[in-house]
Amino acid sequence: RSFPRIALLMPSRFYNKVQDLHLGAGGSAANPLLAYTLIKRLQSDWLNVVHSLEASENTQALKNGYTQVEKDLPEFEDLEGAARALMRLQDVYALSVKGLAKGVFQRASGTHLPDIYTPGQLFPLSADDCFLIGKVAYDRADYYHSIAWLEEAVSLFRVSYGEWNTEDEGSLEDALDYLAFSYFQAGNVSHALSLSREFLHYDPSNKRIARNVLKYEKLLMESPERAKAEVGLQRPNVTHLQTRDLYEELCQTLGSQPTRYQIAALHCSYETNDSPYLILQPVKRELLRLQPYIALYHDFVSDLEAEKIKGLAAPWLQRSVVASEETQQKAEYRISKSAWLKDTVDPVIVSLDQRIAALTGLDIRPPYAEYLQVVNYGIGGHYEPHFDHATSRKSPLYRMKSGNRLATVMIYLSSVDAGGSTAFIYANLSVPVVKNAALFWWNLHRNGAGNGDTLHAGCPVLAGDKWVANKWIHEHGQEFRRRCSPNPDD
Repeated sequence: RSFPRIALLMPSRFYNKVQDLHLGAGGSAANPLLAYTLIKRLQSDWLNVVHSLEASENTQALKNGYTQVEKDLPEFEDLEGAARALMRLQDVYALSVKGLAKGVFQRASGTHLPDIYTPGQLFPLSADDCFLIGKVAYDRADYYHSIAWLEEAVSLFRVSYGEWNTEDEGSLEDALDYLAFSYFQAGNVSHALSLSREFLHYDPSNKRIARNVLKYEKLLMESPERAKAEVGLQRPNVTHLQTRDLYEELCQTLGSQPTRYQIAALHCSYETNDSPYLILQPVKRELLRLQPYIALYHDFVSDLEAEKIKGLAAPWLQRSVVASEETQQKAEYRISKSAWLKDTVDPVIVSLDQRIAALTGLDIRPPYAEYLQVVNYGIGGHYEPHFDHATSRKSPLYRMKSGNRLATVMIYLSSVDAGGSTAFIYANLSVPVVKNAALFWWNLHRNGAGNGDTLHAGCPVLAGDKWVANKWIHEHGQEFRRRCSPNPDD
């Protein structure tokens, strides 16, 4: 986007506020706090300014200017997604909300984990920034997160009470209102009453809050034990994710698996796979796991190839979907954008396919393998635990009529500052992002059954811009390349 053109259409004070973020972003908004605040400034904040009293002297010009660039600005869905991404990072990496509000990524108290990321520049959140995150959670009836973020918003609004920014969505009274009802919904009537009384201190004429105070007082009078009850807030249930604790623990270790280096069979080597293509330039293999077989091939692509592939995919990126029964659909447990590249798009794809075929010894010509999928994970982008192979014969994967997904080659096309590891849940292995390296594993046993130990996840990207390319190779066409075996362990 052309920021200078957009900036000319803003009031000077608000322009300076946005410019500071824009300059801090540099080439990209790798820091998720910076990305969130920049999206918020250009989405809800600017709209509030356009329709505020501050704009009254030049209302029509501001509205016309906003209309000119509105199509280039983030939508509310983007802002809501950025807020939810911060909550996801808070959960998976056990981050302190108070720390995040200050612009630092420190662990929540009691986790005994080292800090995960230290940004070069701090981007603290305002009271209104925290309020909006809390409100996004509140609107989803997620009181675990709404209470944490609204508590921080109330704390910051109290400090700045009496000051008012026209771009702000909320106020101290708004934050107290949402926080009180969040506590009530969570079962803490006593605290809901206390916050509602504080609200009336600032706005004594509010009849709705006055009625709430009477309601809470009556409830406590009828059940005095509620005043002393300790209500333990729990994170929202994730029904589809039965391995959440294992998954998050592996994400938090950032790929550190010291015991792996004590196993002699896991080693590094140069490999040609008996392919003439690799004789003069063998691949650098790091064997990570034997059961299931997982290997990392370093420097599998060059910087130029990685950038070329990203450039080819960028114009075609769309929200990623997942296979569900007989259809494909968007899902909250996979947040990313992806595009598919045929080998006819550019010679670099042909060259990459030849290298993958030489590395694996498999036939990757269509329909025996899928086209190259390029995926970009933005703010908090992730893919919760899943299998690459189909676990049902009704899966859309079988439409290719080439069997199930036999093997996966996943290439890291970029580096990240923090997060983004690939976690193999049952294998107890987390592989950090290694730029230009290719991760390989078999999805199926030699008898054709799915390997349950390949359950894996893409951990949320904490800081940076993660790009990967996936090549999925199917069963058919590999009959004499990877022979069958009746042994279920092969």
